[in-house]
Amino acid sequence: MSIFSLAKALRVSIQNLARPKNTEPLPWKESRDRAERYRASFALVHDEHGEEACIGCKLCEKICPSEIISVEAGPKAESPATGKKRGWCTDFTLDLNACIICELCVQVCPADAIIMMRVQEKPGFQREDLLLTMEKLYANEKLAQLTWATPSKLQEMQAPPKVQRAPKPSETKPDA
Repeated sequence: MSIFSLAKALRVSIQNLARPKNTEPLPWKESRDRAERYRASFALVHDEHGEEACIGCKLCEKICPSEIISVEAGPKAESPATGKKRGWCTDFTLDLNACIICELCVQVCPADAIIMMRVQEKPGFQREDLLLTMEKLYANEKLAQLTWATPSKLQEMQAPPKVQRAPKPSETKPDA
């Protein structure tokens, strides 16, 4: 190592010592403002009839790159509200220990059943605390700080824009 590189490293260190600190002491006195697109946790929601929206299609389980979602689909049964047969989910488990918050599960859901929330999960001292069961996911729905997007909005955003073509001169009608 040359004397030049040592002097350069010493200069950078001294510059950083003189720089003001930009950290906040813990615990925070008030909650921090989060960005509109901040995503932290998940919730399962109910549909407009008050029934569980999840139909047990397992698309979220198949698309998850971390393989942390486990869905057990129940048999199709008649809905008390609509009278139509539909799929049901008997068990839904999401492991936040390995979740990469990619939001693919939300984007692929055909029933808009799984959503991301802006509320951070409480820190856990055991691995089981970050295992979101069906009961915890439905309890998260009541926290009501949903993210900026629902699955339908995310799918619309990814669709290519419709381009309107200009009419050809032969298609325009001359003014009479």
